[in-house]
Amino acid sequence: MTTIELTTTRQLAVGDTLVNAAGAEYEVTRLARLGRGIRVHYLTGDGRPGRFTSAPDAIVRRRVAERAERAS
Repeated sequence: MTTIELTTTRQLAVGDTLVNAAGAEYEVTRLARLGRGIRVHYLTGDGRPGRFTSAPDAIVRRRVAERAERAS
């Protein structure tokens, strides 16, 4: 079972998987502070790179790994 949690951008870490409303997944490859925002670099499911800039308090959807689910 896949669990999606809502979290703020500042809580993201490299290796996290973001999920959009349509269910597509994006792996976070790099995070960088950019002024007051956070630049998130990612790879799409087919390996294409991308990035977006977000406010630190913005809400994002993050897939929770199965082993993390078992630990909690």
